[in-house]
Amino acid sequence: MTGVRPARPHTGVTEDGRRIREVLTYSRRGSRLSDAQAEVWARRAGEWWIPDEAVDAADFTWSAWFGREAPLVVEIGSGIGEATAALAADRPECNVLAFEVWHPGVAETFHALERRRVDNVRLVSVDAVWSFAHLMAPDSLAELWTFFPDPWPKKRHEGRRLVNAHFAAVAASRLAPGALWRLATDWPPYAEQMADVLGAEPLLEGGPTQRWEDRPRTRFERRGLRADRPITDLTFRRV
Repeated sequence: MTGVRPARPHTGVTEDGRRIREVLTYSRRGSRLSDAQAEVWARRAGEWWIPDEAVDAADFTWSAWFGREAPLVVEIGSGIGEATAALAADRPECNVLAFEVWHPGVAETFHALERRRVDNVRLVSVDAVWSFAHLMAPDSLAELWTFFPDPWPKKRHEGRRLVNAHFAAVAASRLAPGALWRLATDWPPYAEQMADVLGAEPLLEGGPTQRWEDRPRTRFERRGLRADRPITDLTFRRV
């Protein structure tokens, strides 16, 4: 998508030069890299990471960063890349774009991709909600994955959850007809919200489903299981 875009989150300023405060669906954790993470970042970031400022270009396209045109699969919140690397390895015909703002997680994903010899993944740390609104073309996504997003469990923080009516409408419009949005959470109140919000979106049909067998069991899922929280998978299809 081309043309003049509004500023990326946390980069806009008021007329008197003050930074605009924005409520986002994530909090940025520390970005200090270990020695091993710094090494893999130096080795792979130039090839596999899309710098924030790159999306400001008027002629920006995702396909240019993959070096090819291919079905685009998006993961929001890829963590340390456990699911990303495994799923991308089984889908070499797809371009897999992973959104992750935590740079140590991006570096760990580089390690995971190297171990599996996967080269069809690119990572980006720009806000996913903003990116879907301004960088994703309608009807363009082959699949969307949202596994164990931050549940924002405190009542006063529920408004920061990624899956809300506004984002559901935007994301659904970016899916190609027939494309799937696969989700998983270990937080029952969030599972209920996902089912209610996505079930009410006219462009989607679906609901809770059996565990997606292709999805590897990540540390987030293992943590939920250790805490005796039920794991809920949901699948919605763009109509």
